[in-house]
Amino acid sequence: MSSNTRKPVLIVGGSGVVGSQAAKALRRLQPDLPLTIGGRDLARAQAVAREVGLADAATVDLSRPDLGQPASRAYSAVVLFVKDDTLNSLRYAQMHGLPYLGISTALFEVAPEVALHMHQPTRSPIFLGSSWLVGAATLPVLQFAREFRALESIAIGAVLDEQDVGGAAAYVDLERQKAAPNNLILENGQWRWVGGAEALRTFRDTEGNDLQGQAYSLMDAPSLAAATQAKSIRFDVAIGTSAPRRRGEPFSTEIIFELEGTLHDGTRARVRHELMHPEGQAPMTAVGVAVGVERLLGLAGGAPVAPGLYLPHVLIEPEYLLRRLQESGTRLRRA
Repeated sequence: MSSNTRKPVLIVGGSGVVGSQAAKALRRLQPDLPLTIGGRDLARAQAVAREVGLADAATVDLSRPDLGQPASRAYSAVVLFVKDDTLNSLRYAQMHGLPYLGISTALFEVAPEVALHMHQPTRSPIFLGSSWLVGAATLPVLQFAREFRALESIAIGAVLDEQDVGGAAAYVDLERQKAAPNNLILENGQWRWVGGAEALRTFRDTEGNDLQGQAYSLMDAPSLAAATQAKSIRFDVAIGTSAPRRRGEPFSTEIIFELEGTLHDGTRARVRHELMHPEGQAPMTAVGVAVGVERLLGLAGGAPVAPGLYLPHVLIEPEYLLRRLQESGTRLRRA
């Protein structure tokens, strides 16, 4: 382990529902990596730190440029599980030359983060983790696309149970992101902001139920447009009751992938894949964050990442994320 990774990763919001799972996922992947669980409630953060092991806790104040951290504290990376409206967390990372990973910024909110990077492009590697479940929708598509000679369309449908939103911060994120009057899709090679009926799409879940999803503006569609030649791409979310909960069982989360194009043998095909986690979205999000952190620090997949602005698929191999997701209990099926 390098001298830098002997310093703890500061996980802001690490005592929350998803943040604590991410800390545990990172601990499973990197048993020797120190962590600092940051939050407003020190006692709660300390409880998570004890459970995770090789971790301490810190009170974090996002209203302060120093995040309320003593000058003597040194970290190896900064990870955000809450929406930082001040962006002091990113400024702090840049000030200290630290990798930064955030997951709460919607597509229509990325400009301030991009501007901070452009202002100081050599300071920090910035991981824009604000795609669905931190890459769990984008990266599998790139793996599935390899059977196509020419990929024409990508339609992704995510199922989020209304009881599976997460903690208070996650609920605020969801409501803020849903409030966008229009959402971005790629249609016949042209980017369009759609609303009303155009933003709605019916897709079928893993048990054959028709669900009505709505276009959702995270980084998935732009990421896939940059990485593929597909002319039509949309990402939709259906929020409601997942199929297991309708049967009286605990909620689950699902991602449905429908890819259309020409296979390598010249035949046209429409291929469907399904990802499902029986414990909901939090374990999948946790894995995405953990994989992102270890990649930024050079603990898996290559050397430590140089300063720059990164999307998940630029840094992480699709097969690696899929393997880690499956190890966490995610089920993959080709339908």
